[in-house]
Formats: sequence, C-alpha cells, structure tokens
Amino acid sequence: MMRSLDLSIKNKAIVALAAFAVSTPALAASNVILQASDFVGISFWLISMALVASTAFFFLERDRVAGKWKTSLTVSGLVTLVAAVHYFYMRDVWVATGSTPTVYRYIDWLITVPLLMIEFYLILAAIAKVPKGVFWRLMIGTLVMLVGGYLGEAGYMSVVPAFIIGMLGWAYILWEIFGGEASKINANQAPANVQSAFNLMRWIVTIGWAIYPVGYFFGYLTGSDPADSMKALNIVYNLADVLNKIAFGVIIWSVAVTESEKK
Repeated sequence: MMRSLDLSIKNKAIVALAAFAVSTPALAASNVILQASDFVGISFWLISMALVASTAFFFLERDRVAGKWKTSLTVSGLVTLVAAVHYFYMRDVWVATGSTPTVYRYIDWLITVPLLMIEFYLILAAIAKVPKGVFWRLMIGTLVMLVGGYLGEAGYMSVVPAFIIGMLGWAYILWEIFGGEASKINANQAPANVQSAFNLMRWIVTIGWAIYPVGYFFGYLTGSDPADSMKALNIVYNLADVLNKIAFGVIIWSVAVTESEKK
C-alpha cells in the first residue's frame, strides 16, 4: 500500500511539474492577445494543449506497464513535454510578431526528433539484444536531416542544397528502419504486437515526416508570396507534429500495455 501511495505521489508531482513548465509565460509581451481570426495562432494553442494532455497521459501510464517498457513511455512523455513548452513559446512569437518562430521550432526538433528515433531502438531493446550501431545510425541520419533543414530555413545556405541535405538524412533513416539492421531485428525477433507497432511507427516516419519537406518545398521553393507561405507552412508543421509526436507515442503506449498484460 505504501508503494502504491509513493507511486501516486510521484505521478502527481510529475504532472504538476509538466503543468508548471507549460504554464510559464513565454514572452514579456504578454499583453498581446490571440485573435479569433488568427488560425495559425489558434493551431499553436490547440496543439500545445494536446501536447500537455499527452504528457500527463504518458507519465501516468508508466505504472501500468512492465519495467522494460517504462523507459519507452518516459521518452514519449518527454517528447510531448518538450514540444509543449516550445509550442507555448512559438505561439507567443507568432502572436506578437507575425513571423515564423524558426529557431524555436528547430530547437524543439533538435531535442524531440532524436528522442523519437531512440524509440525505435527502445522497443527493439525491450525484446532483443540490439547492437549500438542501430542507435548511432538513426542519430546520424536525424542530425543530418535537421541541420540541412535549418540551414535552409534560417538563411545560412541556399534553400535548394539545404533541402537536398535534409532529404538525404531522411532517406538514410528510412533505409535503416525499412531495410537496415533495425528492420531485420524487428522481422526476425520481435513478437507480432511489437512488429505491428514498429511498422506503424516507420510509416509515420515515412508519411507523417513527408509533410515537413512538402511544407518546406511550398514555403521556400515555389516562389509564392512570403506572407501566405509563412502561414501555410506553420499550419502544415503544426498539424504534422500532432501525428509525429502524439500519435507516435500512442502507438508505443499501445504495444507496451498489450505486451505487459500478456505477463
């Protein structure tokens, strides 16, 4: 009973910490009001709240799964927590300035995207011995993808070569999870539920992540009006993060609960 009480207190403390983090005012210019006609700002707000709710859910559900799955749910909760904090900042930047919060978005991705890649390694490590090379190859592909994208969007490199660099990093990740060692371990050693989750996760990385280069292309490579492109680009990126962060974590939660209940 004491253990149960301790876990309850711990969970409440984690949720309280997450709530405190995302409720901290992002900018000193807090007198700027989000307008009902600002659909980009509204999308920032809605997604930030969805990320907060997801964080609480993933942390609370840790006590429902077996020990080997707890790290996976913790990482899922960290992804949504970090993203929620950054979304509050990005919302305030957009509302106050009307400009794309590129730096904040890439800081968020620089933390959360590697964590999402770690999830592939973690779900395989829960059921098999996985070489460290799998982990590092996923990290290298992720960093190449992010650095290429940022150099183009921030203006440090011409958008076309930066776009190509980012695409090469993404292609390297896809190769690893579809045809590389990670894919082979999943096919040969993972139980059916883990294989199903792994397959869903890699299709999110394929289809869900495709939204980012599509948004980049239409935002920077079509010659359209910069103001209109900025609005469309932010809405596309915001909606993509719902799939690529929240849905990704829900898939991991589902397989963790299913595998734990078998025991």
